[in-house]
Amino acid sequence: MVTRQQHHAIVQNPSQLTVNWAQSILYNHSNLEIKDININKVDIISVDVGTTTRVRLKVDHDGTSALPKSWFVKLPSLSSRARLITALPRLLPTEVRFYHEIAKLVPVNKPKVLSAKSRFGKGSTLVLNDVSEFGATPGHAGDALTAEQAHLVIEQMAYFHVHFMDKAKCDPGFRWLAGPVRRLEDGLSTVLAVPLMRRGLRLASECVSARLHAQALRYACYRKQNMLFLSKGMPTLVHHDCHPGNLFWDNEKPGFLDWQMVRMGEGIGDVSYFLATSLMPEIRRVHELDLLSRYHEIMFANNPMTTDFASLLNRYRVHLVYPFEAMIVTLAVGGMMQLESNLEMIRRAAQAIEDHDTFAILSAMT
Repeated sequence: MVTRQQHHAIVQNPSQLTVNWAQSILYNHSNLEIKDININKVDIISVDVGTTTRVRLKVDHDGTSALPKSWFVKLPSLSSRARLITALPRLLPTEVRFYHEIAKLVPVNKPKVLSAKSRFGKGSTLVLNDVSEFGATPGHAGDALTAEQAHLVIEQMAYFHVHFMDKAKCDPGFRWLAGPVRRLEDGLSTVLAVPLMRRGLRLASECVSARLHAQALRYACYRKQNMLFLSKGMPTLVHHDCHPGNLFWDNEKPGFLDWQMVRMGEGIGDVSYFLATSLMPEIRRVHELDLLSRYHEIMFANNPMTTDFASLLNRYRVHLVYPFEAMIVTLAVGGMMQLESNLEMIRRAAQAIEDHDTFAILSAMT
């Protein structure tokens, strides 16, 4: 049964983030120490509108450090265009469910959840601790990472992916991640693939070489077949949106933010997405094979069924199409990411595709 206090925890607009709302978050918390804390004041520090509305709050209370004083709240996007494109695939409800059911099992650094509520027809509200309160530094979309930072992220990814390989195949608690909502999202992306690719390429014309335009449109025309091919790898839990803006750094240790795209998929897809969007091309070219070798080393050491390195490298190359498509579609939809960051990650992903002749390889394989 959903209580009145739980209803109050679900809000639609930053104006509803009041003292009474914050008190309802504590009322529903599982920690008895936190339940008894009184909220004195709530101040909105910032509001950022993209695929969701992200609000940073300063919360004054009479409790101990067991309850953070800086909260990070995610609400449905205030952008009508972004809200429309994210409503059917239920991206925010997916992240709410991830934090409610799965996050505690994921062996990577991530924010602590204060509240994760979603109700069909009422909306979704996710409340996390603001990682910056404890000295961590949130990343920004378009940041260029160093080779050393990339090694740390790749190692965390490998341990995360291998941890869920067996669970992905046999644990019924994970089936919803490959269920009707994800299939609806894939179907919608396929229907819109050509018009969004065409619009995105036009808007990003100076970031993508003329040589890639025709290949990208052909890929969009055959997106369903391409996605079926990319989904044939060994499944595990994947983040599916690992760019620099969805990372944070805590004493040089990476942490992972924004799990609204989480699903079952091939782990190397996360690696392709990360390297294509996070590294400047000249850094990626020098360190790419070493990073992939380290990923393969960890995977093989923990799961001897892992494919050989040559096969992994080929799968890495074909999966590079997705970060390129994702960034182009983000640009085409508009209002979901800061423009210059979006264009910079398109430049990087396009160069990775050219370096590996990805479209030609994928076309030959499918």
